[in-house]
Amino acid sequence: MKKNSSFIYFFLLVVLTGLSCNTTYQSQALQYKTYRISDTQRKDSSVLSFLKPYSDNVNKTMNDVVGIADISLDKKQPESTLGNFMVDAFLSMAADKYNTKVDVAFLNFGGMRLTQIPAGDVTNGKIFELMPFDNLLILQKLKGDVLQQFLDLTAARGGYPMAGLTMQIKDKKAVNVMIGGKPLDINATYTTVNSDFIANGGDNADMLRTIPQITNGYLMRDAIFDYIKKLKSQGKNISANIENRVTNAQ
Repeated sequence: MKKNSSFIYFFLLVVLTGLSCNTTYQSQALQYKTYRISDTQRKDSSVLSFLKPYSDNVNKTMNDVVGIADISLDKKQPESTLGNFMVDAFLSMAADKYNTKVDVAFLNFGGMRLTQIPAGDVTNGKIFELMPFDNLLILQKLKGDVLQQFLDLTAARGGYPMAGLTMQIKDKKAVNVMIGGKPLDINATYTTVNSDFIANGGDNADMLRTIPQITNGYLMRDAIFDYIKKLKSQGKNISANIENRVTNAQ
């Protein structure tokens, strides 16, 4: 069947190419129709029958349990258990996959596409809901002054998930920033891990747009899956705590 189809396509291409050498066609009129689609329309049993093997396979895969959450992980600002779990995953797996020391990991608040992962079984599908886009895990080496600019941006937006540092938010600025237990040095260079979305200037992170990116095509979603496997190999479940990484200054 494939050979016949290929031959037909090739034959039509040859005919049309030949005609195009001698004939000029000009569109005289355009016609269009609007087709309204709604959930009240009858289902086509033949289409459903055709799709069923594929949907069954996808549903089975998405319902497979990949880990167990000891507690409910929630999305909040300026810090949250869900955010801490995710950036801990990125920090850990970036160090493993890139074979280098990573100082800081961060994720834009909107990058968490779920508001909660309930305690209990965590499925493949739940991780895909959390990270539905194929964003890449990107390394960037940032001078301290550039990192401070970025942290100020996160402070103005209410706080992003962070790993490897602590900071306070005061007057929409990042203050008392500590990295590895030491104050941020504007003249030092820090290895950071983030998403290609942020690295390319998303969420107004223009200060990162021109910074060289290091990538090996590693997806952020895969980093979460691998981190869960890593935890399981250590006899641990999915969990995270509030550690005062990002707080509002009094």
